[in-house]
Amino acid sequence: MRFILSIRSLLFALVLLAISAASSAQIGISVSIRIAPPELPVYEQPICPEDGYIWTPGYWAYGDEDYYWVPGTWVMAPEVGYLWTPGYWGGDGDDYVFHEGYWGTEVGFYGGISYGYGYFGHGYEGGRWDNGHFDYNQSVSHVDVSRNRNVYNTRVDDNNRGNRVSFNGGNGGVQVRATSQEESAGRQRHIAPVAAQTQHVESARANPELRASANHGKPPIAATAKPGAFKDGGAVAAKEGGTVHTAPAAAANNNARPAAETPRPTAEANRPATETTRPAAETARPTTENTRPSPSVHAKDLPPVENVAAPNTGNAKQDQKYQQQQQKLQVQQTNERQKLQAKQEQDHQRLPQKPANEPKQQPLEQQHQQQTQQLAQKHTQQQQQLQQRQQAASHQAAPKPAVKEKPAS
Repeated sequence: MRFILSIRSLLFALVLLAISAASSAQIGISVSIRIAPPELPVYEQPICPEDGYIWTPGYWAYGDEDYYWVPGTWVMAPEVGYLWTPGYWGGDGDDYVFHEGYWGTEVGFYGGISYGYGYFGHGYEGGRWDNGHFDYNQSVSHVDVSRNRNVYNTRVDDNNRGNRVSFNGGNGGVQVRATSQEESAGRQRHIAPVAAQTQHVESARANPELRASANHGKPPIAATAKPGAFKDGGAVAAKEGGTVHTAPAAAANNNARPAAETPRPTAEANRPATETTRPAAETARPTTENTRPSPSVHAKDLPPVENVAAPNTGNAKQDQKYQQQQQKLQVQQTNERQKLQAKQEQDHQRLPQKPANEPKQQPLEQQHQQQTQQLAQKHTQQQQQLQQRQQAASHQAAPKPAVKEKPAS
């Protein structure tokens, strides 16, 4: 029972994140939102900090019953030759589902969304890999030649200039389908967002100024030079905001669902229309029902590894040692999670195409759920053990009170 509760607590925070598969070979938790994401704001790209950093555009994410802006930022590529495929929102009937971005040797489908600065709907024109070095296209990437000497200049036509729609399909979305090359890229080996990116998203979610209800589509932090550097000089504000959408008229006829029920799971969105005649008492269900996790759990669905602050013992060397231990454990856990995710994705790719894979799908999902739960429990125990060791060391290092000497007889 204690084991199950620990897993539920780990999964509770991530259910409202709109995460879905980056390709047809990936399976994950997805949350459907009834309100379309706001339009993309207009902002200037910060200067690239160093060689090897690749631009990841900003986007609207969803959590805590509101959209929030995740600032665009420069991110160090996890491996030489890898490029970033941005995430995107896709219209699914009256709902909108988010497809998470990923790293790969080719840029896959990202909804045909024109994020700018090299991401104009298909591929990436902001730079390219050449003999182990990343070369930057100065025509669309903001680089300083004193920092980044690997540059070239190729003019790129942005056919989607002025189109700031942030979702694909549905009513008013970008009507673009994936090309055969993009579909092929989506089936290749991927690397999930690195730890710096997941922390960047969590920091954005925790910042009330980045919520659409507060900034009205014009975030005060639209882009940063590095992940999480919201207060650094490289952070820039949006020059022009985008339209923030409201609930569609059809939603008002759905027995006046409360606003807290907006992020409905996909399974609930597909219920028959006859269910709209439920009594009013039943429609006012508690929001905890919306946070029920999916029975299919994979490594990529786990929340990001927490970056626990080092204790402040007053001893600078000791505090630095604790911080290094925590960072080392964080990198180790992130690597273990990515390895398990890659293995689980390979398992799915080995399955034959439907409908032949139906009898094998359920046992495989149960196996993946067990693997993920074991990994989550292991990481939780490692964090607790590290904190216990640090607390014990702090007590041992604390100065003992001075003992008064007895006066001489």
